[in-house]
Amino acid sequence: MQTKIKEVVTERIATSPIDKHLGIIGAGYMGSALLKGVINSKLIMPKKVIACDIDPAKLQKLASDWKIHTTMDLNEVAKEAEILLFCVKPQVIKKVLENSKKSIRQDHLVISIVAGTKISFIQSLLESKVGVVRAMPNIAVTVSEGATALAFGDDVNEEQKKMARSIFEATGEVVVVEEKLMDAVTGLSGSGPAYICTIIEALIDGGVKVGLSRDVATRLAIQTLLGSARLIKALGVHPAVLRDQITTPGGTTICGIHEMEKQGLRGIIMDAVVSATRRSEELSKILSDVNH
Repeated sequence: MQTKIKEVVTERIATSPIDKHLGIIGAGYMGSALLKGVINSKLIMPKKVIACDIDPAKLQKLASDWKIHTTMDLNEVAKEAEILLFCVKPQVIKKVLENSKKSIRQDHLVISIVAGTKISFIQSLLESKVGVVRAMPNIAVTVSEGATALAFGDDVNEEQKKMARSIFEATGEVVVVEEKLMDAVTGLSGSGPAYICTIIEALIDGGVKVGLSRDVATRLAIQTLLGSARLIKALGVHPAVLRDQITTPGGTTICGIHEMEKQGLRGIIMDAVVSATRRSEELSKILSDVNH
C-alpha cells in the first residue's frame, strides 16, 4: 500500500516578530547567514540589528547589504542589544567574553555557536546568571536549509527559549537536546554535509562510469538527493518505507542495494558519525584546556 504524502510546506511557518535588539559578534560566514535569515524572515527589523567584527570590510558590506548598524566596539553591541549572538572562532571566545562582560547584564540572552564551548564556561567568564544558549548549526543555514541543535542553560527563561528557537528556525530545522549530546550533533549534522557531498560525488562518478556526461550525472545526482530528502520529510515516515516502495522484486534497485550492503555502506556511514563525534569530544577538551 502506498503511503499518502502530506502537503509539502515550501515556506517557513511565520513566527511573531521579536521586539528586541540583536547583536551579532563575528560577521563571518555563519554570522552573516544567520543575519540574512533573521532579516529575510522579518523576525527582527534591520534597524534593531547591530553587527560587530574586527574586519571593517565585512562590516561595511553588511551595512550596505542589510542597512544594519555596525561597530568594532564589543561593549557598544552589549549596551545596545538584548540578544547577543556569538559567532567567533573557539580560540578567541575567552578574550571576546572578557572584553565584553562588563557590559553584559543579567537580563541579556547570550547565544553561542562557538564549537566546543560549554555553557558553564561562558557563565563562569561572565560571572553572572545570564541566560546562555549553546547552538550547533550546520553550513546549510547559508541557504536557509540548516539543521541546528540548541541546548539551554539553567538560567534561560521560556521567553528566551522561544526567541532562540525563532532565530535559528529562520534558517532551517531546530531540535533541542541536552548539552552533553552536542558532540553527537556535531558528528551527525555538523559534519553531515561533507558526508552528503561525498555520496553525491560517488553517484556522479557512478553515472559517468555507465555512460552519462558529467554535467547530466551531476544534475541528476543532486536533484535525486534533494528530492528524496524532501519526499521523506513530506511522508513523515521512516526512510525504509520509501525505500521499500521503490524496491520492486527482482528489479534494478534491489541489485544496487544488495551491492551497497555487501560493501558495508551502512556501517561505513555509522562509523563516520561515531568517529566524528569522538573527534569532537577530543577537540572540545583541547579547547577547554586552552581557554582555561
